[in-house]
Amino acid sequence: MVRLFKHYIPHAVLLLGLIDFFLLLAAGDLAWLLRAWQVGMDPGRLLYRLPLLFAFAAVTQSALVAVGVFGTDALRSMRFAGARLLVGVSLAVLTFALIAFVLHGHTFWRSTLFFAMVLAIALLMANRLVVGGILGASAFRRRVLVLGAGARARRIKTLAERPESGFAVVGYIAMNAGQQAIERAVPRAAIADLSDYVRDLGATEVVLALEERRNALPLKDLLRIKTAGVHVNDFSSFLERETGRVDLDTLNPSWLIFSDGFSSGRMLSSAAKRVFDVLASGIVLLLTFPVIALFALLVKLDSHGPAFFRQRRIGLYGVPFELIKLRSMRSDAERDGAKWAEKDDPRVTRVGRFIRKVRIDELPQAWSVLAGRMSFVGPRPEVPAFVEDLDDKLPFYAERHMVKPGITGWAQINYPYGASIEDARAKLEYDLYYAKNYTPFLDILILLQTLRVILWPEGAR
Repeated sequence: MVRLFKHYIPHAVLLLGLIDFFLLLAAGDLAWLLRAWQVGMDPGRLLYRLPLLFAFAAVTQSALVAVGVFGTDALRSMRFAGARLLVGVSLAVLTFALIAFVLHGHTFWRSTLFFAMVLAIALLMANRLVVGGILGASAFRRRVLVLGAGARARRIKTLAERPESGFAVVGYIAMNAGQQAIERAVPRAAIADLSDYVRDLGATEVVLALEERRNALPLKDLLRIKTAGVHVNDFSSFLERETGRVDLDTLNPSWLIFSDGFSSGRMLSSAAKRVFDVLASGIVLLLTFPVIALFALLVKLDSHGPAFFRQRRIGLYGVPFELIKLRSMRSDAERDGAKWAEKDDPRVTRVGRFIRKVRIDELPQAWSVLAGRMSFVGPRPEVPAFVEDLDDKLPFYAERHMVKPGITGWAQINYPYGASIEDARAKLEYDLYYAKNYTPFLDILILLQTLRVILWPEGAR
């Protein structure tokens, strides 16, 4: 994987995205040339068209990211990829059509946009058929040698067997005589020189998956491997990179302290984040005020009680604040205290079911963002009763409060709605990854992918 602004991106996704970008430039230019030939006009010099072409490619690629074209499902299913490509390119073309209506004569013609849409879908699908098939071959995956043959090595084996995996395991080495979970592991005693063994296998990375590290680390061998140019990684860092979350089962305080993350450089990022939050929340409130007012009226007409739901939540550094949303449940839904939402929850009203599915109930939270109590991106704010319970049962739960809570977040786009301790544990792993690796780039990625969750509701309750 490539680490871009502290976030890991698979090599295959990055290469596919770069090729897509140049194909989008080609689709936009071919569409212009086709339209010019059709009406018998001079297409002009390419240099003059480049700003519009780059705008077309950038907007379209952003739409593709937003609808999940580069997600794992799209990378292994052509039918899934085709559907998402169609939606993503259509959204981009509609955006340009709207801009063309506002700025008449300064953008693409609508006929050119239609040609660009057809050409873009055809070229991007061909890219996935040809290049995607090549990238799926094991030759393009990192070659990993695992030191260990226990439960941790088995977890790596499971990750490697995923179709979207970016690595292939070339061998397992049993470092001690204990019980083994990997039958084909080679005993360490059978290897005369570990660094030579790594070179002979052509491994590009060695992962330490030892169940017990005390007096078991082959430090001299690892130093020789490292100085030979082979990357040496510990188990927790490897899982973080491959899964996009911090693994609680293997996490210890020393790893959090010494691993890369929580950098002081985020002061500038936090300032930029606040500027974005203020501007974006103001625009959202201004544009969606009629929608909020309409659904507030519908909520009042549909069921007894106030239109807005106010609740105490835990924010930055554990400080409580009042959250405001459109009410989607009966007014007496929490008369016996806060409870997890259930699938087909009977407390949800008729209007509430719709506004929860399309996330309209979240719109008033933009006021909390404007007031500085929340951000657009961050961990989901929980009620105090849940926080007290989860803080007792889940390790490192308090660390998620080191960043502002958000309307959307890394956990929300990667994990469906959770209603149990197990779900909360899984989402905490994503929240810790976000708190550790936060950058504006990751925020942009999350905001774009939130559109995917809205268009294809995943776990809304």
